[in-house]
Amino acid sequence: MSASALPSPDAEDRFGPLLGEVRFGLEFAALVADTGLHPPRRQPDAPPVLLVPGFMAGDTSLVVLRSWLRLRGHRVAMSGIRVNVDCAERAVTRLHEQLRTFASTSGEPVIVIGQSRGGMLARCLAVREPELVAGLVTLGSPVLDQLAVSAPVLRMVRSVAMLASLGVPGMFSRTCAEGECCELFRRDLVAPLPAGLNATAIYSRSDGIVDWRACLDPDAEQVEVSSSHCGMAVNADVYRVLERLLVVV
Repeated sequence: MSASALPSPDAEDRFGPLLGEVRFGLEFAALVADTGLHPPRRQPDAPPVLLVPGFMAGDTSLVVLRSWLRLRGHRVAMSGIRVNVDCAERAVTRLHEQLRTFASTSGEPVIVIGQSRGGMLARCLAVREPELVAGLVTLGSPVLDQLAVSAPVLRMVRSVAMLASLGVPGMFSRTCAEGECCELFRRDLVAPLPAGLNATAIYSRSDGIVDWRACLDPDAEQVEVSSSHCGMAVNADVYRVLERLLVVV
């Protein structure tokens, strides 16, 4: 779906104030202070979880979530991504192999949690390997329109594409948007999710980076939280949703 296909904004701004993204520190402090979530209650037979970071981020952006999941008893695998700027199809292909290995060593299907662009990559994994994905959670992921982002972030996207056109390796290029290299990725990003898959799309109307309406995956349970975009990986409301989902799955 293109940006023009999204509902047009009414009186509200298309995006939450970008300044609101500075809430990250407060959100982290609130999570640590929440005695109902931290430390978490250990769960028997906790399913394995694969974490995928967002645009311009790496696995280190999800270390708090990883630690929390491990304390709950989950086996957690990281994506191996240092900076999420590679061609989407190349990234999904690498994650696909990692998913297969992790599911094999775990002996059971895996829950995949992806933040922002990571959620889009995770959705493609669920479409391609439904037998290996026990659940899907996207955190502020614009699955309906990859470019439904704020102007500063869109400039960063264009800068990355420009560097790729200059020959810098390991980055997506302008051709990824419409070219053959990411044709399968674009197809799977909007394909129906497998029947019976437990999928949840978490979004925030005060997201200062992504248009929250682009996160409303029609094939997933849509859950609204009060969070910044970057803070979804440390937001107590998000963790309460995950606590419920990870028990159900």
